[in-house]
Amino acid sequence: MVETTYNLNDMEEINQTSSEGFILLGLSNVPYLQVICFLVFLLMYIITLSGNLLLIIVVSINRKLQNPMYFFLSNLSIVDIFFSTSIVPKILVNTLAIDKSISFLGCALQMYFSMVFGTTECFILAVMAYDRFAAICRPLHYNTIMNKTLCTSLATGSWGVSVLNSALHVALTFQISYCKSRHINHFFCEMQPLLQLSCRDTLLNEIVMYISTGILGMPSFFFTLISYVQIISTILRIRSSQGRHKAFSTCTSHLTVVVLYYGTLLFMYLRPRSTYSPEIDKTLSILYTVVTPMLNPLVYSVRNKDVKNTVKRKHT
Repeated sequence: MVETTYNLNDMEEINQTSSEGFILLGLSNVPYLQVICFLVFLLMYIITLSGNLLLIIVVSINRKLQNPMYFFLSNLSIVDIFFSTSIVPKILVNTLAIDKSISFLGCALQMYFSMVFGTTECFILAVMAYDRFAAICRPLHYNTIMNKTLCTSLATGSWGVSVLNSALHVALTFQISYCKSRHINHFFCEMQPLLQLSCRDTLLNEIVMYISTGILGMPSFFFTLISYVQIISTILRIRSSQGRHKAFSTCTSHLTVVVLYYGTLLFMYLRPRSTYSPEIDKTLSILYTVVTPMLNPLVYSVRNKDVKNTVKRKHT
């Protein structure tokens, strides 16, 4: 009898949440801070869109850039545009709006797409590191290693695995019942804040999350790090001090962005649920969902001579 009552209550809770959705508490409830947040995020979003769109256009019009490195950079730009777009516009609306609600379906879709693009970025960054490793450490065999078939397969595989992985997490997250509150103490629908609202044991969700991060996220991170270690080792053997300094500077900036992205992401998804802190999590989420997509085109392409020359030619 007790079991039947519990299940009926759960169904009632699920139906209520499904019909009413959730309320995103956002970044701040202080009026002047809301205005500042709106302006800052709007500026970052404009920079993200402008930088990544510019890179895609430049690569498409310059035949010299039709190579594996820029193929993956274009993929990264596409990922960053959609990753940022799946989150930032909702932040902008909710920051100034009185109604901060999001439908049950809308929340599920936002979580799904943000996970797809976030996971794909992990893979693309790892693939780009391998591409640079092959170019710098195996220059004579580069064209053989990074052939068109392999590049297409790596890009397609990155997107495919991300789509399946995200679908699994969203399905598991939105089949549980939410009874503690409709208020999500976050600025977008992310897994950890949602699990905090569940009135059921979420151990299965957490186990799947740890396994997924351990199988997909950590190997990508370590593979990227190992590739850059090999690259730096090769760079240090360059005889020209000027060439060594330039290559090392570029490599360091790439590695900084990679560590920023992977570090915050892995910390979010691998730490125990008991250590959950809404304010810390918001800060970490901003770094990998908003800051990194903005920095990527600046770090990977703006300093590149071929990209700058193409832009200059189009302006003259």
